This record gives sequence, structure tokens and C-alpha cells, in this order.
Amino acid sequence: MKTMSHHSTQLLIIDPQNDFCDLPDNWLPAYSNPGMHPEPILAPVLPVSGAHEDMLRLAGWIAAHAAGIDQITITLDSHQSYDIAHPAFWQQRNGASITPFTQITAAQVRAGEFAPRNSAELARTLAYLDQLEAQGSYTLMVWPMHCEIGSWGHGIHASVLKACRDWEESQLRAARHVFKGMNPWTEHYSAIRAEVPDPQDPETGLNTALLAQLRASGTLVIAGEASSHCVRATTEHIVENWGSQDFSRIVLLTDCMSPVGGFESAHTDFLQRMQAIGVRCETSVSFGL
Repeated sequence: MKTMSHHSTQLLIIDPQNDFCDLPDNWLPAYSNPGMHPEPILAPVLPVSGAHEDMLRLAGWIAAHAAGIDQITITLDSHQSYDIAHPAFWQQRNGASITPFTQITAAQVRAGEFAPRNSAELARTLAYLDQLEAQGSYTLMVWPMHCEIGSWGHGIHASVLKACRDWEESQLRAARHVFKGMNPWTEHYSAIRAEVPDPQDPETGLNTALLAQLRASGTLVIAGEASSHCVRATTEHIVENWGSQDFSRIVLLTDCMSPVGGFESAHTDFLQRMQAIGVRCETSVSFGL
């Protein structure tokens, strides 16, 4: 059994989950008896164009280089329906539901355009939005309810799951899993910390144990979904807390990640900025162990 060292290679897979993958129809699980269920077929809630092929490439890369990978860490976006970034939390001025992909600012809430359905939570909601905007983070996005804890969509893409299982059994090591997003009061794109940490919830603060583990690697390989959001935010926080200005030990597998539709410029900007500081941008074909 291998021991971790500064010469080791770690793979960080960010949110390789069914809800983010544009799975073809023959990858969708049909219920055996549709009449017993409200929906006959499960389908991804927030599919990222290109994600299925990304995950197939990543699974192939893991299989090809299993012996050279010393640790695999998988992050999992993990939510409940009631969440500040989901429709169930919000209502419009007239009490109507919020359409997914609506962006909400503190000014709009103060103007009464949008409001939390629980009026008692208005002050806390405004405090969150004010802090989010003051620090220059993302504008709050109301996403479709996705990666619900315990759901099929929360699960890992089947090919990546199998590749990780095969790695565990051949290398006699367990993959590590990091759950993020369970606090309904803050967005949690990054696996390193929430957008606005909740002082009452240590799980939303800086994940120093994960950072220490990742910094110990000789090479840190990063892949996953989506490059415009969770991959981007996680990588940025890793870089901010890397402990040195030598980022050449970090490798982004650029053909194993894709942006959310409409955020392609965020993907391009992210890769350019990372490459400019010395992070290595490779592909599953060009980078080997």
C-alpha cells in the first residue's frame, strides 16, 4: 500500500454528478414499472453541454494511469430543495414562483421585486446578498433544484464511478469524498469554502484539512464540472491558499471539464488566468503519469 509523499500524484474530481452530465438517452435509468412512479425516466436537471464526453475521457485517463495515482478526492454538490439558491426559497412581488436561472440582487429584494417566502428571513437574506455583493462574488443565481441529497442526480457518472472503484480495488486505497452545499444559507461552488461562510457552521469555512492534503501532493490533477463555476471556484481557492507561488504542480485536464451554457467566457477567462500564473493546462491525451 502506498504512502503519501510530496512526490505523489493526487486527482481532484469536482462534482462529476449525473445532474451535471448531458447523458444520452441510453444512459438514463428507466423505472421498471413506470405506473408506480410519477416520472417514468430520470434525467439530469442541470446538464452541462459536453460533460458526458468529459467524464468518459476522465474515466479513460484514470484507467490508463491508475498505478500512478496516489489519491483520488471527489467533491459532491449536495443540496436540499429549500436553499437560498433554489426556487422554493423565493417568490416574486405577486407571490408567484421564481423561474430557475433568475439572478437576484440585494437592490431587487429591497425594492420588493423578489422576497423570501418566509418573511421572517428577510433580514438574514439581505445580509447574505449584501455580503456576497460587497466581496465581488457571483450574483446570486436561482438554479433549478439539483443534486438533491439521496437522489439519482446526486450520484456520480457511471463511468467515473467504475473507474474510481477499479482504482480502489487495484491500489488498495479508498477514494475520499467531500460534500458541499448542505447549508441552505450560502452558495457553495468551491469545495474549499462557501461563497459567504456561515459563522454558525464550520463546514462552510475554509477546509484546511482538504487544503493540507492537496498541498502535500507532488502533482495535483484537477477535472470535473463545471469549469465556469465549481471547478473554477475550487481551483481559485486552492491557488489562493497554495502556500507558494509555484503553481506548476497543479494540472487542469481541460478536456475533462466544460462550462455551463452562457458562461463560456468565464471558462476561457479562468483557463487563461490559471495558465498565466503557471498552472499547467493539459488534456487527457497530452498528460500522462
